[in-house]
Amino acid sequence: MSTPRRVVAGNWKMNHGPDATRSFFEALGSVPDGPRVAIFPPAICLPAAVGAPGRDARIELGVQNVHAAESGAYTGETSVAMAAEAGAGLVLVGHSERRHVFGETDADVAAKVARVLQHGLEPVICVGETLDQRKAGQLEAVLDRQIRAALASLPAGARYMVAYEPVWAIGTGETATPDDAAEAHGLLRARLREVHGGDSDAVPILYGGSVKPGNAADLMDALGVDGVLVGGASLKAEDFAGIIAAA
Repeated sequence: MSTPRRVVAGNWKMNHGPDATRSFFEALGSVPDGPRVAIFPPAICLPAAVGAPGRDARIELGVQNVHAAESGAYTGETSVAMAAEAGAGLVLVGHSERRHVFGETDADVAAKVARVLQHGLEPVICVGETLDQRKAGQLEAVLDRQIRAALASLPAGARYMVAYEPVWAIGTGETATPDDAAEAHGLLRARLREVHGGDSDAVPILYGGSVKPGNAADLMDALGVDGVLVGGASLKAEDFAGIIAAA
């Protein structure tokens, strides 16, 4: 059985322009050996991140979203080919805000995953339940539906990550307990094995939802949690460094 390498990823969402991006990497400096460290800046700031003078080359870079089409009349969108050419190696797909604010469906997510893999980038597939779904006892059903739809686009042996994001714990100050995270990650790991067998044991499953320096260690110690996808706490170099140290 393979053990996933621990991952600490920061999703800046619609924060930090090019100047702030360069300042962040200068303040963060080098990262320790061990965990994979990744940052998802706004797409317009990816060139600033790539060329940031102080960026440790071991810090991977990605984009927060792509369009499923190869090219075309899609004003304001970014293709996977563009992201790759600009220096992205990773792509967030199906983030809760894309699903619940912008109306992306499971089919949309599957199409994006397929396009990301076609260009040799690594998708980070985001899944998670709303508070109403959790209260209704639908955690397993929601995760099963979302992950199976996304995995339908993945051949065995494809390189990808999964991020569990309880929607009720994103930007709310609420955080899933380590037991909550362990339950969801256990369900997801079982689904990955059903679809792709033992090869999927090397796929990291990250927790995302109000991760902070103060709770990161406990969350990453939970059974089945292979790392974290950090939102607000990734905007300050000092906070993000603390989370990396916890890994």
